[in-house]
Amino acid sequence: MGSRNTSFHDGALARVLLAPFKLGFALTLGLAGLLLVAWTVDWVFVAHVWPGRVEGLRTLLAEELAAGTAMAARQGGSAAAVTTPANALYGLVFEATGLHEMGQRFAEGAPMSIPDTVVRSTWIARQEAIEVAMIGTQLLGLRAGILVRFLPLLALLYAVGAAEGLSQRAIRRAQAARESASLYHRAKYGQVVVLALGGSVLLVWPAPVAWGLCAGVGAVMVGALAAGQWAYYKKHV
Repeated sequence: MGSRNTSFHDGALARVLLAPFKLGFALTLGLAGLLLVAWTVDWVFVAHVWPGRVEGLRTLLAEELAAGTAMAARQGGSAAAVTTPANALYGLVFEATGLHEMGQRFAEGAPMSIPDTVVRSTWIARQEAIEVAMIGTQLLGLRAGILVRFLPLLALLYAVGAAEGLSQRAIRRAQAARESASLYHRAKYGQVVVLALGGSVLLVWPAPVAWGLCAGVGAVMVGALAAGQWAYYKKHV
């Protein structure tokens, strides 16, 4: 029995210590997946939809920057509130890896070594795709910064929904009404689906986003699902 308890505590301790690394790994994979999806969507629209090709993507970035800056100003913030995530993501993907500096070196036309000459030829052949990836990365980071501006609204509507659900739970508990674990779990996981799927779609959408409408509807849905979740929480804790 002693060895079993020891192994149990060791396992629990290991899970606690490894949890931050697992979370970081999952977030890194999620970010990489979002980047790949965003680059693919942007490239498809650059190649087949936007008549100005890369200029269409530049225009979209400028429109989203203007919308994010105006939103931050209405909330009493500055443009840095939405541009900082864009700059940070671009720096992580292109500046930390040396790709940004490499592109600048190739553009200057300075004498280069033979390996640099070979890489420069490949860079020039894929220049449009690389440019799409660079602009798309900034667009993804910019939209992430805009989404963060809606977190207070999301938290408020979640709190309202949870309060409503707990009040309904108290009424049902007093009336000895039935409980439903399936409804509780469906509402709980429904919030994850709305946040993950809705947020991902907004981040990679290849057109200007109506932020007030989309984020508002998403927050209302989360609030409604939170009400359903807490209304069917276990009556006996």
